[in-house]
Amino acid sequence: PGSQGRQSRICDARQIIMSAIGISKESIKTIMQNEQTTPTTAKAPTQAIARTAPSKRPSARALKLRSFLEWLLPPVFGVLAMIAVWTLISYQSPNLPGPVSTWHAAVELFSDPFYRNSPNDQGIGWNILASLERVGLGFGLAALVGIPLGFIIGRFQFMSRMAAPIIGILRPVSPLAWLPIGLLVFKAANPAAIWVIFISAIWPMIINTAVGVSKVPQDYMNVAKVLNLSEWKIVTKILFPFVLPYMMTGVRLSIGVAWLVIVAAEMLTGGVGIGFWVWDEWNNLNVEHIIIAIFVVGIVGLLLELALTSLARRFSYE
Repeated sequence: PGSQGRQSRICDARQIIMSAIGISKESIKTIMQNEQTTPTTAKAPTQAIARTAPSKRPSARALKLRSFLEWLLPPVFGVLAMIAVWTLISYQSPNLPGPVSTWHAAVELFSDPFYRNSPNDQGIGWNILASLERVGLGFGLAALVGIPLGFIIGRFQFMSRMAAPIIGILRPVSPLAWLPIGLLVFKAANPAAIWVIFISAIWPMIINTAVGVSKVPQDYMNVAKVLNLSEWKIVTKILFPFVLPYMMTGVRLSIGVAWLVIVAAEMLTGGVGIGFWVWDEWNNLNVEHIIIAIFVVGIVGLLLELALTSLARRFSYE
């Protein structure tokens, strides 16, 4: 009995040891598996980070395309909105032509813009050129007179105080109020129209140039006195470079006023010109051509201002 008890205890001990060994093997296997899988799982987030970290910058072509669309789309949407409002109004008012009929009339009109049947029956191209010629003459005369006057008024305090009441009284006068004076003095419609452009375009150039001269720092003028510079040297070397931005602003405002005035002046004086052409088409009840003329006047005025703006940006006085 003692030997049997010993053997049973030995068997129990073996089973306990074998079970302990079995548990340790299984635990070792699971630990090894965990150690083998842990690096892969740890690498996964780093690989994901490595994949998402290098974000590609947009190419130069994509940036140019994006900037071009940002520049183009807002004006296009504005034009489309204007056409939509125009179409809606034309449906409400049958006498007003819509965009489609006006477009067809414009295609037919600009198919031959330079025909000439008689002095009073000419293409729209000749009328635009005649108006531009008058604007060029009146605007050029205004620049020749207005810019030097602006320098004189801004340079000398006495001249500024003397010219202030004259400018204050004459500048607010309507441009068309000067037309009878021009007809009375020049005895002809064409010089009278040029006179109206001249007297209307001169004020922005005088005022902006004078303001620019008055803004010149006093230190510059003190240096000119110390160096004993002549008045011509002061104007060309000190005043003109500083006043140039102000002067170009006055020129831009003047060309807009001149182109605005010529249409009304030509309606009253007659002859060849875009204003007379508009009035003649009204007498013929050709509303499509009147709308076309409105767009032509606006586009030509915009081109003139853009030309002067580009000139002001490129021109630098060193």
